[in-house]
Amino acid sequence: MRFGLGDLGRMLALATALLAAPAAPAAPARIEVRVVIVTTWEFVANGHDVTGELHAWQSKWPLSVALPFPVGLHPLQYDPKTHVLAVLTGEATARAASSIMALGTDPRFDLSHAYWIVAGTAGVDPKVASAGSAAWARWVIDGDLAQELDPRDMPADWPTGIVPYGRKTPYELTPPPAHANDPTVAYALNPGLVDWAYARTRDLKLADDDRLKALRAPYAGPGDQPPFVLEGEGLMSARTWYGPQLNDWAERWVGYWTGGKGVFAMSAEEDTGILQALSFLARDGRVKLDRVLILRAASDYTVGPPGMTAAAFLAKETDQGFPATPEALDALYAVAAPVARTLAADWKYTREAPPGAP
Repeated sequence: MRFGLGDLGRMLALATALLAAPAAPAAPARIEVRVVIVTTWEFVANGHDVTGELHAWQSKWPLSVALPFPVGLHPLQYDPKTHVLAVLTGEATARAASSIMALGTDPRFDLSHAYWIVAGTAGVDPKVASAGSAAWARWVIDGDLAQELDPRDMPADWPTGIVPYGRKTPYELTPPPAHANDPTVAYALNPGLVDWAYARTRDLKLADDDRLKALRAPYAGPGDQPPFVLEGEGLMSARTWYGPQLNDWAERWVGYWTGGKGVFAMSAEEDTGILQALSFLARDGRVKLDRVLILRAASDYTVGPPGMTAAAFLAKETDQGFPATPEALDALYAVAAPVARTLAADWKYTREAPPGAP
């Protein structure tokens, strides 16, 4: 191809214009987040947060800066002084996983050293604790990922129709691998970090009142104790289940997947979805899985009081809701907030390694 003098002149003029053009503005620096508070539900009326898992973090911390989050359910809430960020995921596994993945890939934030504290309400096994109590999870177990026979179709000697993937009978030994190409059923959290958080909060006096006393009066043992902080496992299921038979399944299912090390304490929905999303993000170095804490506080019991059928208990909660929700919300903030403040305030040390690390 041949160029004339006119072509050369035009090329020189274009090069000069490009050199003289102002440089594109530099991308804003990413926000290094120290702690992410993960909440799952909130009651919003007329654009205002009335109550829910996010409410106390906004009003008491306070996380007063709202950041747009168009791919989520609610604006993110942020405190630039402490570098603490809160997200509202929405309820159930799918929404929780989607919201955490959206946050984890948001280019505004550097989450590579952040701690994640899930702070949500749950049902509690009265054999382990009482309404209003709060449990730090050592394990989180999925209650949906399984094969299932209707109880009317299962063999008479089976204790349940729920069977692990790759097995032919309930609780067949040995359990399938918790982590494999198949769906992950059991997630083990960093035991050193969990024990550290528990040690810092185990002696907190949680709110008690006449309503809680009346609620727990029909129960015996731990279910009739004033609210307290404990370590205990979470079983996650998108189905809200009722009755002593399914409660027995929950206890055995947690023990089965943890090799007898875990104790079923709290029943909720979202935590396995949250951990699945965080696991994928960790593969890309966006987060660290050894910095995850899960706290659940009991807004009700997983089984009704003695003498009440499972159907009657379901009907009561459908009509009246979860009776200890206000106390559970108070407990969540009372227990999680001091842990979050310590992690954020001691960033010189906590950025490099989690507390409680060997």
